[in-house]
Amino acid sequence: MSRRARTRLAIGALCTAVVASACGGGLASPSAGASASSTPSAAPVGSPESPAAQTVEPAPTASPVSPTTVPSPSGAGVSDFRHIYVIVMENKEYSSIVGSSSAPYLNSLIARYGLATQFYGETHPSEPNYIALTSGGLQGTNSDGAYNLDVPNLFDQIEVSGRTWHVYAQGYPGRCFAGSISSAVVDGPGAAGEYVRKHNPAISYTSISGNPTRCANITGLAGFDPAAADFEFIAPNQINDMHSSSTAAGDAFLRTFVPEITDSAAFGDSVLFITWDEGSSSLKGGGHIATIVVSPGMTPGSRDDAPTNHYSMLRTIELAWGLPFLGQAQSATTLTFPW
Repeated sequence: MSRRARTRLAIGALCTAVVASACGGGLASPSAGASASSTPSAAPVGSPESPAAQTVEPAPTASPVSPTTVPSPSGAGVSDFRHIYVIVMENKEYSSIVGSSSAPYLNSLIARYGLATQFYGETHPSEPNYIALTSGGLQGTNSDGAYNLDVPNLFDQIEVSGRTWHVYAQGYPGRCFAGSISSAVVDGPGAAGEYVRKHNPAISYTSISGNPTRCANITGLAGFDPAAADFEFIAPNQINDMHSSSTAAGDAFLRTFVPEITDSAAFGDSVLFITWDEGSSSLKGGGHIATIVVSPGMTPGSRDDAPTNHYSMLRTIELAWGLPFLGQAQSATTLTFPW
């Protein structure tokens, strides 16, 4: 039996074992320490999130979106990648990256590999975009709060399919740390910077945060191993991800870090997505952002000019591995490249 066939059979177990809690109510709730009087506002469009946005949020007032899972067609023109890597950078509009003299390394990747030219964030501020990318919906998130989400998510899907996942969150203290922020430290390549919960979507899902064994799949960046898991999500600290620094600073970090992936034996038959959470405008909700697609066999200078977003990336990952579509990934446009 093929791996895709085994995956489709395994998906029937989504509501058992590892993900029993994740398939329950689809509700978003704040962490236990939330205060009803603390309601930091979202950052103004065109600027990084305010420091207040890093505090614990009360329960959101909007009704959460309950994602549905729909079987995906097997393959559908997307390669069955050996490894999938996702790096999420922060708060830069497309025009601040593509063609910018401040981002020579990123533009060298664009020239050598591929670029989604019409990729947009879903909303502002940061965190809801991370949740959209990994669950197929905003799930009631509307701020950079400390959410505890009992919903199906990509990490659960990957595990149920028999694959493995790992989150490398630069500066993460470990041990299921649920705090909103930790002190700036040096952790692997790049500058010292702060870890923030809002950029680590895995810790917002109760199927992970409530299970120490699964939390152990979230570590800092110093021990990065491109062969450690089938799916690897990389969240640089707030300096290296461009959130609290410049385009040039983030480009320099990526110049050092990305070759740890692309020069490795694990990168054969694999793909790396480098995207941003949001831009500085409100175009299509979250701004026009760059998304760079790096895979060994790609035609240099490849372009996908279709309107796409984080749901498109989720859909593409799910198609590659025969996983069911989560929420809005069902209707999103697939990222299309000569893989």
